[in-house]
Amino acid sequence: MNASTSPLWSPSPEAVRGSEITRFMQEANRRFGLALSDYRQLHAWSVENLPAFWELVWDYCGVIGERGTPLLADENRMPGAKFFPNAKLSFAENMLRKTGSEPAMIFRGEDKKAYRLSFDELHALVSKLQHAMRAAGVQKGDRVAAMLPNLPESVAIMLAASSIGAIFSSCSPDFGERGVIDRFGQIEPKLFFACDGYWYAGKKIQIGEKLQTVVKNLPTAQKVIIVPYLGEAKETAAKLPRATDLDSFLAPYQAKKVEFERLPFDHPLYILFSSGTTGVPKCIVHCAGGVLLQHLKEHRIHFGIRPGDRVIWFTTLGWMMWNWLVTSLAAEATLMLYDGSPFHPTQTVMFDYVAEEKIDVFGTSAKFIDAAKKAGLRPMDTHDLSRMRVLASTGSPLVPESFDYVYDAVKKDVHLASVSGGTDLCACFVGGDPTSPVWKGEIQAPALGMAVDVWDDTGKPVKGERGELVCTKPFPSMPVMFWNDPEGKKYHSAYFDRFPGIWCHGDFAEWTEHGGMIIHGRSDATLNPQGVRIGTAEIYAQVEQVPEVVESIAVGQEWDGDTRIVLFVRLRDGVKLDEALTQKIKLQVRTGASPRHVPAKIIQIADIPRTRSGKITELAVRDVVHGRPVKNTEALANPEALDLYKDLPALRS
Repeated sequence: MNASTSPLWSPSPEAVRGSEITRFMQEANRRFGLALSDYRQLHAWSVENLPAFWELVWDYCGVIGERGTPLLADENRMPGAKFFPNAKLSFAENMLRKTGSEPAMIFRGEDKKAYRLSFDELHALVSKLQHAMRAAGVQKGDRVAAMLPNLPESVAIMLAASSIGAIFSSCSPDFGERGVIDRFGQIEPKLFFACDGYWYAGKKIQIGEKLQTVVKNLPTAQKVIIVPYLGEAKETAAKLPRATDLDSFLAPYQAKKVEFERLPFDHPLYILFSSGTTGVPKCIVHCAGGVLLQHLKEHRIHFGIRPGDRVIWFTTLGWMMWNWLVTSLAAEATLMLYDGSPFHPTQTVMFDYVAEEKIDVFGTSAKFIDAAKKAGLRPMDTHDLSRMRVLASTGSPLVPESFDYVYDAVKKDVHLASVSGGTDLCACFVGGDPTSPVWKGEIQAPALGMAVDVWDDTGKPVKGERGELVCTKPFPSMPVMFWNDPEGKKYHSAYFDRFPGIWCHGDFAEWTEHGGMIIHGRSDATLNPQGVRIGTAEIYAQVEQVPEVVESIAVGQEWDGDTRIVLFVRLRDGVKLDEALTQKIKLQVRTGASPRHVPAKIIQIADIPRTRSGKITELAVRDVVHGRPVKNTEALANPEALDLYKDLPALRS
């Protein structure tokens, strides 16, 4: 439990009165004759009255389309509930509602490349792409795949595909050949967009050779279009079958008014992929209406994003936060895009961007905040962050010390919104509430419209105890299906096997005394020494306070009829793990968590394997430690790191 006696931040009464949460609550009171007075009451009403709540979100956020009736069919079925079953809308039409000369997107690359695209220029580019895609035979329901950096062109390609009713799927260009083929090979795209290369940590990385193998294994891609980034698109395309560069692809077409096809609410929009560390990635199909409503709710109401705001999330096209970020266009915000390393050419490059471009909402990963802390960065002293009103974090649990760091070294008057959800819902289960205090180590609240709870193994709700994160009622962005899962068996087993009719998310969570939540890590990576369930995040929160430790990963090793905790630590350059440092780490874990959290073994390691979205992979390490094969190393950004964990003498005693 959080032992803080006072919050790290509280909104002013004026900020609460002027917040979108308050305005939305007042509209609910007016329309439905209610007397809701705070966020907790609003949340309770939202989950007890799902049809009315989501209808209000539709109207309040100005969704363009025909809503139809009923608002929710088969409300008590999960899966099986249908939101707005007779609605018609176009995701792209909602994203492109704004016109004019204001910037729709501002891009900055690690190589210093920078450019802007106005809303009118974005419309023109989407129009040309739409014409070119139609001429290439793309129709409603076809798949368009992209292996691209976080460029304005990437957003335009997605919007053009969606305007036709095609299904968009993406990954970043640092994916290995097998990782791309395992994903896109399953969904058989009609068009495949790729880049000529990218920059990372000061290195220019060409991908022509990789594309040879990928294109060969995507026979359904009738055209391959190379988007320029390194200035070598024509040369790259010339070496590939069925390929052309983007300029040539668009050359025959003039920009006209974008044509939008309004389709059913649950028409597929995106195919996202599970991390794939335990097998070929699952293809998760998300619908246009569900993604649009969830993101509008989160952007407009939870984050308070207004027309003209500047919004960034440090992400790639391989993480669902890219899909989340780009929907900011529907709130008439400006997308701030960055591609490359967040610490190159200097450690402050992201804070430079936030300050120089006067960014309002800055989203990043928990690991970025931890890395900034470990690097000793103090942007509060060096940068003008006066416009930044929200600093958001996700990807892994934000440890309590990172909360302290934000308010001590980044900005005192900022809404720190730690959020958690995932690829499976392309949205958040729990997140920020700008009308309530921020408590150290806690996610503030369950998201509106999400009937989130914590259950024990018997399916009973628990407070102040760790348990399974569940959602007990349907929500609009539940996946429509998994691709190539005609009977829905994979879909059902992913979420509904544990508690029939209840979404079990696979996170190990705990309600706090403030009504917030702590995520203790993935429940399938939960440690069980002597039958006691321990979340790995609880251990990391302590270990990474030790100055000598850069990062760590903990797994359970089957040992002597039980499970023992093994902790691997990556240390600062020049530091060696000796007995004194081992005892220092154990003491930190013992005093900061409990004696049960103390690792039986601590081992120094040179690298920690992580997925391409930056998450460490406990399950893959656990398999290697036990001599089991890792089924899909292509899902990892650094699969070679797994070799460091094989046949370690220290684990045989």
